[in-house]
Order: sequence, then C-alpha cells, then structure tokens
Amino acid sequence: QVQLVESGGDLVQTGGSLRLSCAASRSMLSFNTRGWYRQAPGKQRELVATMSRDGTTNYADFVKGRFTISGDNAKNTVYLQMNSLKPEDTAVYYCNAKNQVGLNDYDYWGQGTQVTVSS
Repeated sequence: QVQLVESGGDLVQTGGSLRLSCAASRSMLSFNTRGWYRQAPGKQRELVATMSRDGTTNYADFVKGRFTISGDNAKNTVYLQMNSLKPEDTAVYYCNAKNQVGLNDYDYWGQGTQVTVSS
C-alpha cells in the first residue's frame, strides 16, 4: 500500500508564503510522476505542478513564477514552495503520485492539506 501524507497548509495573508510537504511510504523512484493538485470549494480539482522521475517539472500557468516544486529522494518527500500567495490560491492541496507498471497505471493521493489566503 502506498501512503502519501501532506503537511504545511495554513492560514496566510495575501503575498505570504507557505511550503507544503508530501512524504511517501515508498521511494520517489517508484513513481513516474509526483505532483500537486488543488481543489477549491465547489470547483474541480486542478493541476498545480508536477515533477517527473528525471526531474522535469511542469506548472500550471496561474502559478508560474510563484510556485516551485522540488523533491528530496532521501526523505521520499516532494515539496511545493508557494510565494506571493493570492486569495484565489485558497484550496485543499493534494499530493499525487503516478506510477506505470507494464500496461497498468496507478494513481495515488494524499488526504489533502488546507491552504487559506486571506485578503
């Protein structure tokens, strides 16, 4: 069983910063991609940032220049550094890990961590 545990969500004022962490029960090398998604109340879940096993990163347009995804292989942990936060960033942020074994795709999710940005 794969477990992903997020932490770091908090209440912060506009323009502030937060760093989210996602610790996995399995090596980062076990996954093709790790990343972050978010879901605001009444809205669909959306991609925030992803990191491939080779270190390639991908960001949603609305966070480019503000958010940075990184990883620590020794700790099996992925981070999301969020700067210049805006009220519209308020959402539950979910850690994600994807794995492909043969022809099978696996998708794992953490429990989510709440980020609230006050105006």
